[in-house]
Amino acid sequence: MVNFQNQHPADVAEQLRDMDNDERNLSFLMLTPEKKTEVFRFLEPSFQIKIIKALGNQELSDVLNNLPPDNRTKLFENFPDYLIKTSINLLNPKEREIALSLIGYKKNSIARLMTPHYIQTKAEKTVSEVLSFIKKEGKKAETLNFVYVVDNENKLIDDLRIGQLLLAESDTKISELMDHHVLAITTTTAVEDAVEIFDKYDRSALPIITESGVLVGIVTFDDILDRVQEQTTEEIQKFGGTKGLEMSYTESTLFDLVKKRASWLVILFFGEMLTASAMGIFEGEIEKAVVLALFVPLIISSGGNSGSQAASLIIRAMALKELKLKDWWYVMKKELLSGVLLGAILGSIGFLRILLWQKIGFYNYGEFWLEVALSVSVSLVFIVLWGTLSGSLIPFILKSLKMDPATASAPFVATLVDVTGIIIFFSIAAFFLAEKLL
Repeated sequence: MVNFQNQHPADVAEQLRDMDNDERNLSFLMLTPEKKTEVFRFLEPSFQIKIIKALGNQELSDVLNNLPPDNRTKLFENFPDYLIKTSINLLNPKEREIALSLIGYKKNSIARLMTPHYIQTKAEKTVSEVLSFIKKEGKKAETLNFVYVVDNENKLIDDLRIGQLLLAESDTKISELMDHHVLAITTTTAVEDAVEIFDKYDRSALPIITESGVLVGIVTFDDILDRVQEQTTEEIQKFGGTKGLEMSYTESTLFDLVKKRASWLVILFFGEMLTASAMGIFEGEIEKAVVLALFVPLIISSGGNSGSQAASLIIRAMALKELKLKDWWYVMKKELLSGVLLGAILGSIGFLRILLWQKIGFYNYGEFWLEVALSVSVSLVFIVLWGTLSGSLIPFILKSLKMDPATASAPFVATLVDVTGIIIFFSIAAFFLAEKLL
């Protein structure tokens, strides 16, 4: 049996992941109570559940009661209902009250990440009294960077950096150090909005208050960082044309992977069927000018690529709060110029390619090669422009409909541009090649 006692909890958790169930459970049971709690925090939810099912009630009670409340709340989010009920009943009265309070908040609210373990005091206390209290109770606190000052109704009135207390005289009253400027986040604030506040004011921890100003907990930046990473992963998965995975890729079953990806693939498949329908409309033109079919993949992929690029930029800018709904006209003007320039670049390359191949003799595009070249180059300008506008404006449309802009994924935009690109290409070709090949 491996001796884990002197190893870092993260390293122990990593080794436990590679063991089979029986060995993992036995190794975990051999840890000291304190080590169990520390290692448990570093395990993925799926492994946590497996270990919990193997623990006796007393051991499970020890682990859950000693877990930080924010970590325990995150754990409960991944539990089936029956396991949540069992686990909460194993908590002591104080921890049970904390757990039930945290679970009651909305899933995306900052309150779900807060911990009630912090240092608070009253304005009439002296620095000496507060420092004595910190020495006595400080081990339970999530962070000792700040001391929070509350009134008799537990409303937050100020926060003081620990350095202010250490530099002050021991008989100085807390009220003498206060400036009554305090930054706090309300319990209902969304995690995404809280990230902006942390970033703007460069804070490592912030107090959480109710709408009436009562201090109920604090949130540290590392807790927010974990949640942001989860949300970013989900956004990336959505943008790739799949629903967000509840667990990591390696932990997800084959059924989960198929289920999450199938719906979007079916939708996109029906969309691509419209491409075939659009090709059918121009079947006569293709028969008369087979040479045009050579450029279909080139043209529609260029439009899809430009749309995907634009969608990526806009969705990321929205996520970073750089763009809001009211900025749609600004974006449209900017992308209109970008689309024309990008289309002109690709159109010029397309024209030169046909010109060189015709002159060098690599391929004979026929008597009307110039008109074919013009059809391709002008089509590229319009299709790239259309792709750019579509990719940049669809996220705004979805956001205005209260939908997640990330669902304007690259495959969705590409499929839309594929269908419309066929129509644009053959319409322009019909203009240049009328009375010639068509």
